[in-house]
Amino acid sequence: MKLEQKYQALIQEAEQQELPDVDGIRLCFKTLSLAAAIDRDCAALLAPYALSEGRFILLFLLNAASDGLAPNELAERAGVSRATVTGLLDGLEREVMIERHINEDDRRALCIRLTQKGKEVAKDVFKQHSSWIAGLFDNLSLAERHQLAVLLDKVAVNLRG
Repeated sequence: MKLEQKYQALIQEAEQQELPDVDGIRLCFKTLSLAAAIDRDCAALLAPYALSEGRFILLFLLNAASDGLAPNELAERAGVSRATVTGLLDGLEREVMIERHINEDDRRALCIRLTQKGKEVAKDVFKQHSSWIAGLFDNLSLAERHQLAVLLDKVAVNLRG
């Protein structure tokens, strides 16, 4: 895998300064480059449906909630702020994938539900997205997938956050 240009420049500088563990730095940048490439592929997959990753997540959450969800519940489940959810819902509403319904008991409360178009898009995109993700790991055996997961967990322990 080719490293992104910004990482190549940083590795060259690390080599010139003879920093310890340039291989570790290279591996980190290779991981980041792979993650960026996966994000780009995902964005390209979702773009024909007028979906970003954030919109896709809300579509997924709403598809699983047949009675709909309140915006604050969507924010909590998606792990984003209510302001972010509002913007994502505005985009989904423009694409006629969701409808905002006023709660009969509390007119200040909203319930978000998928439209028929939203349900159809959700069905199509989930199928494609799942297939795409599975394809990312096609050339790894089950043992290699397990080993990769173990190694990623091992590296994650070193994170400070």
